[in-house]
This record gives sequence, structure tokens and C-alpha cells, in this order.
Amino acid sequence: MKGFQITFFTQQDRKHAGKQLAEWLLQFAQAHGTRGATILAGSESFGRDSHFHSAHFFELADQPIEVTMAVDEQTADTLFDALTKEGVSVFYVKTAVEFGSIGTPES
Repeated sequence: MKGFQITFFTQQDRKHAGKQLAEWLLQFAQAHGTRGATILAGSESFGRDSHFHSAHFFELADQPIEVTMAVDEQTADTLFDALTKEGVSVFYVKTAVEFGSIGTPES
């Protein structure tokens, strides 16, 4: 199947609608037709403001977080339209990809 890999980049302490932004994005994507997504925690990053973000032993609030998904074009359009209406502010990368599954699903 042809579509897009979409990765949102945020930090552990960012919130939207009272929830951690990464968790909110995961649930929002599912509610808008995305069939799978993954949250990944990073150890260090820097953003457009050149400020470094990192996971510290005692403080994880600034830990970099990625939310990644592969979707078809229609789902991508639906998702971005809904995110725009929601007023979310988040950096993303959207890359054209081919994706699919091999074998039978695990039970």
C-alpha cells in the first residue's frame, strides 16, 4: 500500500487537552482512522529554538518523544484536517512510503 510515514516530535512534558501530547496524539490518530502508531522515547534532541532536550535520571519531563505511524493518503488528509481544527502545535515529518504486512496476524 502506498501512503505516508508521519512522525510527530515532542517532549514528555508537553500537554494538550489535559493529557501528555504524545499520548493524546496516539489516541487522536486512532480515533481518526489510523490503524497503528508507536510512541518512542529518545535520549536527547534539540528543536527549532536550538534548545537541547534530554532524559535525565531524576527528571524525564524534557525527554524527547516521537509518535510514528504509517497511513494511506486519505487517512493522512483526514488526520491533518482534524489536527488543524483542534489547534495542535507540533512539529512533524511526513514521508511518502510503501507499507504493508507479511504473514498472518498473531493471536
